[in-house]
Amino acid sequence: MTGFVHFVSAGPGDADLLTVRAVKCLQAADAVLFDDLSAGPILALVRPGTDLVGVGKRAGRASPRQDHVSKLLVDYALTGARVVRLKSGDAGIFGRLEEEITALTAAGVAFDIVPGVTSAAAAAAAAGIPLTRRLQAQRLQFITAADVTGQLPPGLNLPALADPQATTVVFMGKRTFPALVQALLAHGLSPATPAMLAESVSQPEQTLWRGTIMSLSAMLETERGPLPGLIIYGPLAGGGGVG
Repeated sequence: MTGFVHFVSAGPGDADLLTVRAVKCLQAADAVLFDDLSAGPILALVRPGTDLVGVGKRAGRASPRQDHVSKLLVDYALTGARVVRLKSGDAGIFGRLEEEITALTAAGVAFDIVPGVTSAAAAAAAAGIPLTRRLQAQRLQFITAADVTGQLPPGLNLPALADPQATTVVFMGKRTFPALVQALLAHGLSPATPAMLAESVSQPEQTLWRGTIMSLSAMLETERGPLPGLIIYGPLAGGGGVG
């Protein structure tokens, strides 16, 4: 008998930010395949005896191949298990969700998607800022700043990313942000544009660093550190020191 897969969004890592639906799925699961950033206190919600399998990917670390993760997900479901694929942030935002859905569909495995709090929203909340503002930040855009090789992706819409009236959230961009900033400057974005680096959002080690795109770029040239982080730049990202 074929099982069922719930793609559960773990949010930024604080169990208090899970949806009620996410908690119910975790408590009913026979197996949980989890990302690195969705581990920790969230896994304490599962029943004793539940299979827990780490399948997360982290920059600079040995990680399971995506085809292996997809096959593992299918194999568990084909045993009749109720499976949770626990994904960091919101499952549909830069989480390779579609590749895993494609594998399940090909195998005839049913699934659903449980949305959650994206780390972008959690970072803005932690900083006490909105992501949009009437007349000043009327557009919100999310990008990933790392392709499969870890480099800045080709084909970025740089005129849109250099829009001074947009809030831009950069996922997986600590390594490539300096190169991105040079491209943004060439497309007319002011070097004084506010920027914020949010690391380990919602975790005890959370840090918020505020400055400009230039000061953040300079810092990341020499000091990136191991903590997961995202970058927000635009008119609302604010200024000042460390929060």
